[in-house]
Amino acid sequence: MYSFQPASAPSSQAMPAQRAFQRVSVNIGGRLMLATHEEFPCTTVDMSPGDVSFTCVGRPRMGERVIAYLDHIGRLEGTVVSLSEDGFVMSINATDRKREKLAAQLTWIANKHELGLPEDRRHDRLAPRNTRSEITLDDGRRYACRIMDLSLSGAAIDIDIRPALGTPVRLGNMRGRVVRHFMEGVAIEFGSVQSRETLREFL
Repeated sequence: MYSFQPASAPSSQAMPAQRAFQRVSVNIGGRLMLATHEEFPCTTVDMSPGDVSFTCVGRPRMGERVIAYLDHIGRLEGTVVSLSEDGFVMSINATDRKREKLAAQLTWIANKHELGLPEDRRHDRLAPRNTRSEITLDDGRRYACRIMDLSLSGAAIDIDIRPALGTPVRLGNMRGRVVRHFMEGVAIEFGSVQSRETLREFL
C-alpha cells in the first residue's frame, strides 16, 4: 500500500523541495499550458505531492512556469526542473493544505491500481456547457458549485465544502452520494444511471 510520507534525508543537508516526497507511478491524463500559452495533451508518468513527471509533445524550457489540468485532480502550477526525451519534471507550487489533499488523492489512485480495484468511471464523461449548479444536503442546506466533468453515473464538482464520504446529496435534480474528495472538490456517484435527457440542462 502506498502512503505519501516525506522521504528521509540521507544527511543533514537540506533536500530540494521537489524531492521531499517519493514519487509513485500513476497514469493520469490531462492538458498543460506553457508560458507561451500553447496547450498540449499530457500524461503523468509518476507523481508525488511535491513534483510530477510528464510525457508531452510540448517542450518547455528549464525553469519555465507551467500550468497543468489533470483529470480528477484539477489545476496544478509549477516550474520545470528537468527535461527528458519525451517529457519533463515539474515541481509543484502549492500550499501545505493543497499538498495534503493531493497526497490523499494520489494515495487513493496508487492503491486502487495496486489492489486491482475497478475503475469508477463506467460512462464516458460529457463536457457540460452550463457548469454552474448547486448541491443540496439532506438537511436542506445548499451550496453553489461548478461542475468540472459529468457522466451518466456521476460528476466531479468544484466546491469549497467537503461533505463526508457517503453523504447523500442532490446535484440539481439528481440524487447521489459523495464517493471521493480531491483537491478542487468532491466526486458524486448518482443513485441511478441518468439519461441524456436528464442531463440536458447542463449540456
